[in-house]
Amino acid sequence: MMKANSTIKFIFSFVLIVSTLSLSAQKFAYVDSKYILSHMPEYVAAQKQINELSSEWQAQVEQKYTAIEQLEKSFQAEKILLTEEMKKKREADINERRDEAKQYQKSKFGVEGDLFKKREELVAPIQEQIFQAIEDIASQSQYMVVFDKANHSNMLYTNPKHDISDKVLKKMGLKPGEVLDKGDDKDDSEEKSDEKPGTGTGRPGNDRPSSPGKGN
Repeated sequence: MMKANSTIKFIFSFVLIVSTLSLSAQKFAYVDSKYILSHMPEYVAAQKQINELSSEWQAQVEQKYTAIEQLEKSFQAEKILLTEEMKKKREADINERRDEAKQYQKSKFGVEGDLFKKREELVAPIQEQIFQAIEDIASQSQYMVVFDKANHSNMLYTNPKHDISDKVLKKMGLKPGEVLDKGDDKDDSEEKSDEKPGTGTGRPGNDRPSSPGKGN
């Protein structure tokens, strides 16, 4: 019985050691996609185009709501002089204009709106370029997993020596450290589909300047 227990303990210890060695043999790395994007001229250009469209469409939304507010004020001022039939007609007209404004706002800033589609059109090729560079480096260096620091809030600690962001930039022919986009733009196109008009413009992206300690 004692011999059997000893054998079981030995097998368990052996399996544990092999598992530990197997895990340690796996290579992991991470990138910071925001850092990478801030170095890409095509991304900066895409951001500028998206922001210009967003500002233009937001101005149109605000104009529609401003016109509705004017109609409502006029209606309230003249209400006492109108017949019931005229009141209903004016109210119906205001409600119809308000619904049209909401639909227009949703068509531009909604989840599947024009701003979302334009962002996909402009940014998707850039993301594919980054992914291809990461894939090439991961294949060459035999990384099992490459995390994105920018999109993983549960990464509580990262060792700079495992950051391959600069390698990705060099793979794409870019020079690390030459940050082009220093803005702190916020992606709020989905919020704009429900927010009150005139509260800002949709500005996708959230880039930051480069920081020291990037691995090479």
